[in-house]
Amino acid sequence: MLKSVRPEAIQENVFKLIGRDWLLVTAGSSVTDGEGNGRVNTMTASWGGMGILWNKPVATVYLRPSRYTKELVDSSETFSLSVLPEKYRSALDYCGKHSGRDGDKISAARLSVEYMNETPWIAEARLVFVCRKLYAQELNPFSFTDELVCRQNYRKDDFHTMYIGEILKVMVDAKDLKK
Repeated sequence: MLKSVRPEAIQENVFKLIGRDWLLVTAGSSVTDGEGNGRVNTMTASWGGMGILWNKPVATVYLRPSRYTKELVDSSETFSLSVLPEKYRSALDYCGKHSGRDGDKISAARLSVEYMNETPWIAEARLVFVCRKLYAQELNPFSFTDELVCRQNYRKDDFHTMYIGEILKVMVDAKDLKK
């Protein structure tokens, strides 16, 4: 069971959360189309950050233009970041290698969706950040001060869009809270 906490109550190392545990960036709508399907998708992310910006707790994620989830983040006011227990590593791998354009990736990964005020998040998560978009900007190749970083990461000129989201709500598995 997840319990709401303030962002400052999170005891985990964000470098581990993002770089090793990975995040699932989830966006879309619970409003269904004529066939009863809501447009919700998730993708694995291992690039991002968390901190304080503009006097608000924020999360930053980077999405490539080819990703279906990016379309949903672009068309939504909010998105979520879910951290899953290690036993879901194969689901994280699947969500990083398959597109939601081709089918219901969430079901195929044996995951399920919950909603927090219309913002979808992954129900199997042990930690969830619900975020409201504050800023989005495509990375500019001319802004890199280290050309090697640009060449190594953008050989196809598929520059990420950076999204900064205000963290509106944090939910954590109650057993992970330090007493």
